[in-house]
Amino acid sequence: MRIMKYTFFLFLTLVLSSVYGQNEVFLSGIDSLAQEQWVDSQMNDMSIDQKIGQLFMIDVYSDKREDIEKVKSLIEQYHIGGLVFFQGTAERQAELTNLYQTYSEIPLLIGFDGEWGLDMRLDSTFKYPFNMTLGAIQNDLLIAEFGSQIGKHHKRIGIDMNFAPVVDINTNPKNPIIGNRSFGENKYNVSRKASAFVKGMQEQRVLANAKHFPGHGDTESDSHKSLPFVGFDKDRIESVELYPYKKLFSEGLSSVMVAHLNVPSLDSTPSIPSSLSYPIVTELLQDQMGFEGLIITDALNMKGASNYGDSSSVDLKAFQAGNDILLLSEDVARGVLAIRSAFDYGQISESRIDYSVRKILKAKYWAGLSEYRPVSLQDVQKDIRTPFDYVLLEKLFEEAITLVKNESSSLPIVNLQAKRRAYIHLGDASGKAFYKALNAYQDMPELNRFAEDFSQKIEQYDELIIGYHKADDKFWRSYKFSEEELGFLERISERKDVVLTVFTSRI
Repeated sequence: MRIMKYTFFLFLTLVLSSVYGQNEVFLSGIDSLAQEQWVDSQMNDMSIDQKIGQLFMIDVYSDKREDIEKVKSLIEQYHIGGLVFFQGTAERQAELTNLYQTYSEIPLLIGFDGEWGLDMRLDSTFKYPFNMTLGAIQNDLLIAEFGSQIGKHHKRIGIDMNFAPVVDINTNPKNPIIGNRSFGENKYNVSRKASAFVKGMQEQRVLANAKHFPGHGDTESDSHKSLPFVGFDKDRIESVELYPYKKLFSEGLSSVMVAHLNVPSLDSTPSIPSSLSYPIVTELLQDQMGFEGLIITDALNMKGASNYGDSSSVDLKAFQAGNDILLLSEDVARGVLAIRSAFDYGQISESRIDYSVRKILKAKYWAGLSEYRPVSLQDVQKDIRTPFDYVLLEKLFEEAITLVKNESSSLPIVNLQAKRRAYIHLGDASGKAFYKALNAYQDMPELNRFAEDFSQKIEQYDELIIGYHKADDKFWRSYKFSEEELGFLERISERKDVVLTVFTSRI
């Protein structure tokens, strides 16, 4: 009897482990048996060429009508598994999603790069704050609400996977591409914010995608243009760059994007991008860290990857490294042929291909594609610009306001008439809204710091409010005071009480 109880307990434990294991990312909240049955039914009907096609996600531009036949041909000829949309409008993207889905025997996985919402790629859509702003918010429940709204907007126009959040730790001020896309320089805060974002978005059945593994935050070059070098040892990378991934893996993250980085401490092969590295993608990410979700390359047409070799060899090496989805191959036809040839010559087994295809199909089921329905084209703008979005946006900005230093306890200002105040503008954006708001409380002249009589005029005032405003035209740009501005602030603060208000996400 003891043996029977022990056997039953062991069996039950194994079953529970498979259903509730920390990395079983596609099973939470769905019927796993039905999922397996659907995946099996698809796999049983697929040829090897159809399976290989599932590995590719191609780029689609909804503002380029001339691309329709090209995309149709790729879907039908190479059995493409997914699309990634860029540019255009939400309405046009929804329309094209419906069209392209009719060309595919298995529903296409629709991806999108929407770190702060649809506005990142589409015209006339809702824009939420950059991650750097969100990183200043103390209430992580608000970040979860933000993630949920991002998920709703994406789902509304037929997007199944959002290539977000960025979980890079922004520890290098010279980084040319991460900047505002990061939640900040503190690994614990980045992890908390990313966790809340992922939970909110995945509640809407939109697959989240943490990027850029193993860590693009402390680099000084752009992987779109070259191969960034990461010279840290394993201990440093383990402690800092990989920290958010460990937390997210334990909470059901659905996918990871592997960056194009040269990291000799993780793979000593000369100049090999991390996206093409078996030691990084398979041995580190899967074997050591235990990640079982989808693994996606960063875009393979970026110079950080494409400079390594011709498109066919890059695609093949990326798959051999352990990636499941090959994102934006430079030449799909050659990439498909390379993987098929490797299979024919016994360099890649069908079980290896099946391993990735099953994960892709599980993701499609999880996202609801087993019961695919065309996207409704009615009231799209109404549904992606709701009153709740505007209320949440205001709340996010309000909660992001940070008091950095208040040594003289001059804030909050409680007696407006006790001091005579003037306003001084810094930066390349107008700041008119802030100045108007100040004047709603107290009549406050604006002083031109370049005027000849500026030095005399400031003597009339007890306190100067300085607004530093920087244009937000590029999400990766570095916001820094110039040497001249720093000198001005130092000189004027020696003469007068100063309240410096900074309207940027990153200094």
